[in-house]
Amino acid sequence: MAKNARRPRRAHRWAVRAGALTGAAALTVLGAAGPSLASGHDYGGTATPIKHVVVIFGENISFDHYFATYPKAANTDGTPFKASKHTPKDIDTLAHAGLLTKNPNQYQPKRLSQEQAVTCDQNHSYTPEQYAYNGGKADKFVENTDSGKCSGNLFGEPGLVMDYYDGNTVTAWWNYAQHYSLNDRSFSDVYGPSSPGAISVVSGQTHGIISTDPASGSENPKQTDKPDPYTVVSPDAKGVGTMINDPDPAYDDCSGSDHTSKNALGAMQGKNIGDLLSQKHVSWGWFQGGFKPGTAWDGQQGHYAKCASVTHTNVGGAAVEDYSPHHEPFQYYKSTANPHHLPPKSVKEIGHDGQANHQYDLTDFDAALKTGNLPSVSYLKAASYQDGHAGYSDPVDEQHFLVDTINKVQKSSQWKDTAIVLAYDDSDGWYDHVMAKVKNGSKDTAPDSHGNPTDSPACQAGPAAAGGYADRCGPGPRQPLIVVSPYSKVNAVDHTPTQQASVVKFIEDNWHIGRIGDSSFDKDAGSLNGMFDFRHPNNQQVLLNSDGSVKSVGRIPHHVATASEKAVDAAQYTGGEIALSANGSDGTPSYAVAGAAAVVALVGAGAGVAVLRRRRAHAGSAH
Repeated sequence: MAKNARRPRRAHRWAVRAGALTGAAALTVLGAAGPSLASGHDYGGTATPIKHVVVIFGENISFDHYFATYPKAANTDGTPFKASKHTPKDIDTLAHAGLLTKNPNQYQPKRLSQEQAVTCDQNHSYTPEQYAYNGGKADKFVENTDSGKCSGNLFGEPGLVMDYYDGNTVTAWWNYAQHYSLNDRSFSDVYGPSSPGAISVVSGQTHGIISTDPASGSENPKQTDKPDPYTVVSPDAKGVGTMINDPDPAYDDCSGSDHTSKNALGAMQGKNIGDLLSQKHVSWGWFQGGFKPGTAWDGQQGHYAKCASVTHTNVGGAAVEDYSPHHEPFQYYKSTANPHHLPPKSVKEIGHDGQANHQYDLTDFDAALKTGNLPSVSYLKAASYQDGHAGYSDPVDEQHFLVDTINKVQKSSQWKDTAIVLAYDDSDGWYDHVMAKVKNGSKDTAPDSHGNPTDSPACQAGPAAAGGYADRCGPGPRQPLIVVSPYSKVNAVDHTPTQQASVVKFIEDNWHIGRIGDSSFDKDAGSLNGMFDFRHPNNQQVLLNSDGSVKSVGRIPHHVATASEKAVDAAQYTGGEIALSANGSDGTPSYAVAGAAAVVALVGAGAGVAVLRRRRAHAGSAH
């Protein structure tokens, strides 16, 4: 059987189962010019004034899908938007490139409204995305990644892949770009779907995966006798290869539909940014919606925590499982995994070594934030219904999460030295007119499900594969990148070529923790420094309404009250929503019944609503 012959069997991972201020009115132009580097200054252990990095990692958006006409919105419906007259003109958008009406693709781009927020998912697999760009012509998206129409209560039309939203729907992103810093040259490390993107933003290295047998458990999973071709591509003699698909992580109870599936799981070798931070005793954590399980692990070997019962309903009326295992990169690594989804024992433990091993629920981020215990580095992933992924999420729900989270951070005592990075895992296959010059080539000629060589001619003609590792062609598609910080430039557009590993590089450099190594892309990734002005902070607190419009713009308060750690522990970790109990056979603390009862109420409220979950079932697409 050809190496790629089995890839499509798990590629399409979701299925149905039973009046405010506009940007210009409120914009205060501060700190828009000046040097961006922090060299020559002593910041007490960090290379810049930034003491906290919060990476909000969204799902499946190309740059043109959200910024095709920025800064000009149609204002025919949705939330009104008017740009500041100070907005830069040299932004590489569809409008600026003249491709809104004279586009070489089979269909012309169309504007989508808020009423069309929940759309069909596009094909965003490793190979189709390459062929969509057609060597830089970017004229074969309809033939390679378009989904057209689809089942369910989702908007679809022929040529949907070409369509875009403007500031009347994705208002928050446009307003954050108005008040902070936008990059219009940011790309995925590699082509392909969510899991490679998630791995890239924490390691810059998608090589090093093996396939494991789900029946062997989540603590010490056993490698399969033969590499599973969906999980591992181009394996070596030891079964170690590259990730280009979306296998669930091996070190996670909730993988494989709460460990009920027989599909192989994936385990990564090598290091990630969490390993480097821990070695230097820098606090950090990954916080994800739905990580708190609906059914706690009972402490017995061979038993698992269960996450599938925890759901929320999106704006389209579909109930969606909160937790998506293949979006949690640290669960692929034994060194940084929390297999049984154990909670921290206290708010002080968040970000530090403990039974949670730096993997948390979003409620733990809120607890750390309001008590002034924000880790130095935090990665945030929304619950699935709010992560922006077409098919089960949408920009409206995503915006609600984004605004709520950023408002809370800006109101906290630690905002004054924080940088929020808004980045994405992949493009979903949505059209974008800019193809990055191939920096890392690959020559995999094995046929994909459509008979095309896995790597396109452009990838095969690119520079030699770093480390000799195949199937890492990149950079991949272009995606939005915004830095929201008191130290970011204001209403600025940075044109520095960056990628997901640029986030890794910024963290490495800021905390002096070294590099990942083993041909990670971190070493050569472009710098985020062009989005900052460390010598002239803007000192802004920009709060938005839930529809993305500007609520207020002011100076950062000098004094912000913090919640009592004792009170938060009592409410959240020792007798409230996340009560700890030694209810396992080995006395291991786990989420108690109080949390489970809340889940039952939630599921009951969604009775009669279709539940969406990510699973690998249909050919021709990926998550």
